[in-house]
Amino acid sequence: MEDVIYNNLNYPIITWTVFLPVLGAIIVLLLRSATAIRWTSLIVTGLTFIISLPLLTGFDKTTHKMQFVEWHQWIPSWGINYFVGIDGISILFILLTTLLSILSVLVSWKAIANKAKEFHISILIMEAGMLGVFVSLDFFLFYIFWEAMLIPMFLLIGVWGGENRVYAAVKFFLYTLIGSVLMLVGIVVLYFTGGETLNILALSSEQYSLNLQFWLFLAFFAAFAVKVPMFPFHTWLPDAHTEAPTAGSVILAGVLLKMGAYGFLRFSMPMFPDATMMFLKPIMILSVIAIIYGALVCLAQKDLKRLIAYSSVSHMGFVTLGIFALNTQGVEGGILQMLNHGIITGALFLMIGIIYERTHTRKIADYGGFAGLVPWYAGFFIVLTFASIGLPGMNGFIGEFLIIFGAFRAKMVYGVLAATGIILGAGYMLWLYQRVFFEKADTERWATGDHKVWDLDMREIITLVPLIILIFWVGFYPEVFLSYMHTSVAHLLENINQTNYAGGDHLLTRLITGIF
Repeated sequence: MEDVIYNNLNYPIITWTVFLPVLGAIIVLLLRSATAIRWTSLIVTGLTFIISLPLLTGFDKTTHKMQFVEWHQWIPSWGINYFVGIDGISILFILLTTLLSILSVLVSWKAIANKAKEFHISILIMEAGMLGVFVSLDFFLFYIFWEAMLIPMFLLIGVWGGENRVYAAVKFFLYTLIGSVLMLVGIVVLYFTGGETLNILALSSEQYSLNLQFWLFLAFFAAFAVKVPMFPFHTWLPDAHTEAPTAGSVILAGVLLKMGAYGFLRFSMPMFPDATMMFLKPIMILSVIAIIYGALVCLAQKDLKRLIAYSSVSHMGFVTLGIFALNTQGVEGGILQMLNHGIITGALFLMIGIIYERTHTRKIADYGGFAGLVPWYAGFFIVLTFASIGLPGMNGFIGEFLIIFGAFRAKMVYGVLAATGIILGAGYMLWLYQRVFFEKADTERWATGDHKVWDLDMREIITLVPLIILIFWVGFYPEVFLSYMHTSVAHLLENINQTNYAGGDHLLTRLITGIF
């Protein structure tokens, strides 16, 4: 295999990173003390993060090849192998996943008292599943990890969620399962048309007819569009976010939504370049609609979590717009904005969970005057607000700048319309801050008695500080992060630009262009 660099360390770093949380889940299963369970989960997620760091420090930025590769025969009669590795597109999401897993345990320290063992097992198993998705280079292995994430997130929402948790959990499960089944059909078709192999790199190098690419693109699109979630496949997201516990919302926004966009980059675009060009215009139009629609709906929200949930629809619209701009600025901006969204929105859900523990309400109208009651909380929140609206010097700015730059290069109207989403984003976020922290309200309700709120404690500050550091780090010196993806993105775009597709009189072409 020419496109891989085998792991040259004296231990299997990717395997340890992926499966250490599984080992931790087994240890937690044997424990009885809630305190021991929490500390074990924190230690395991912390060790997983530490173990994953050499992936970053030892990564070769000069090559597009898969690195730290591990390959072992698994089910040879079916051509299935344990095949894992990372490149410049996946590496940053490994670190984001391991970091957010630590913070999810920390934020749940006091919030989860009921069935703490089962909760932390779910967190650890889900971390393993998420990491597995980003490193899998065999379709069978990838699909196992892809589906493995579904069960623990279903449990987090359905067991530890809010009042309508069962409805939200079932809706989440059905949406994602239907898309995943269609993707499974596509994988089976690829197996038989690509030489009876499930090697993702080998299948990416095959040439498929336009007819086949069309249907396979749609099969994979069903899974990835729901996961992003793209408009109009987004309706499961607000309910899932609203009902999920804080840790569930952090992981859902920080990592799970990124897997749809990652799927486009890893599978749809390199494997089906002709179909990618065919569907380019429809996807960019849907992305622009998501940006504006999500922002407008945010202006009408009365619930804190629901507002941030709909903001994810808008922000992920930027991501897909950048990716399908098919130029360096757009794709790199889209990947960086995936990282930025995980940092900012993950932190915002942490903040909402923290204040909900004190007030037991998420209704915006119940707040007001909190700047004087919880000044440290207000200070952290304004930093996240400015990052979310893309203030220069913060990570949101550089991601949105690159995406809009790429959109302008693709077609000016997309860049102009996307820019209106930034204006709307500033409107709903600043209005939210004004209502929660400065609007006149009955502050005595929150200042005295049983409803008295208190400011951030040390555990909560420690939870938030890493994300704040990353906000400014990416904002002031984005090249540290962009440098990892340069070569991989250039290789991806080079392969897509070699496509022979040029539109024309093909029946499927007329169908797509006739609709859009």
